[in-house]
Amino acid sequence: MVKVDGRTQIYGIMGSPVTHSLSPAMHNRAFNEMGLNMIYVPFEVTDVAAALTGFKTLGVRGISVTIPHKQTVIPLLDSIDPVAAAIGAVNTLVISGDRIHGLNTDWLGATRALAQVMELRGRRILLLGAGGSARAIGFGLREAGAEVLLASRTPARGRQLAADLACEWHDLREISGVRAEALINATSVGMAPEATQSPAQGLDLSPFRVVMDIVYSPLETRLLREAATVGCRVVNGLEMLLLQGAAQFEIWTGKPAPLAAMRDELLRQIK
Repeated sequence: MVKVDGRTQIYGIMGSPVTHSLSPAMHNRAFNEMGLNMIYVPFEVTDVAAALTGFKTLGVRGISVTIPHKQTVIPLLDSIDPVAAAIGAVNTLVISGDRIHGLNTDWLGATRALAQVMELRGRRILLLGAGGSARAIGFGLREAGAEVLLASRTPARGRQLAADLACEWHDLREISGVRAEALINATSVGMAPEATQSPAQGLDLSPFRVVMDIVYSPLETRLLREAATVGCRVVNGLEMLLLQGAAQFEIWTGKPAPLAAMRDELLRQIK
């Protein structure tokens, strides 16, 4: 462990709740691996404005932002990355003196995880969900040159996101005829303790070359288990978590992230 002293740089994650987050273990392992005098701690935050003032006062250098603050933090920032502004959500803060800059690495994590197993440009990808994660992933896929098809259970929210993404919207309960080369679950369906559920229950998954799930607890969701059974290549939620965290590490430190060590720590924590 890095010895904490007067020169230790502080990073962390803010949200409510944050006790379940694997980010502290992942980032502290990365800092240790690189021999950096940095520490990453969880902050339970309900008052975002007060928290940002506190971070600046204490000299905190960077913050990960999680539910429910990814949107509410935006009006309080001094500047925002254009992609994060387009997405409408921020998950990464860089604090320099009295100024706070917001970015989004969720889209990077998702697209890089999927790009490890397939070419994205020109591919048709069916995205399930209409929440913040779906929004970030949808914009990321579009940035990568993919054709996005959106499906959700909430018509109003889904149609709005589809309009923002300039893509088709489908009712999640009526997607049996939708054709795409990959499917991504960007909902929380299938997350423990509801691990017996699937967002694509009853859907024939065999036409999809790749199936990705952003849920990482359990590591093998019902969706991924069923997809593997019919021959799909599967990508679990650990990769998105890892790669969005690696992007944060690189933004904060300017150094390449130690991916192997970070992945090893995430697997250790999940097991």
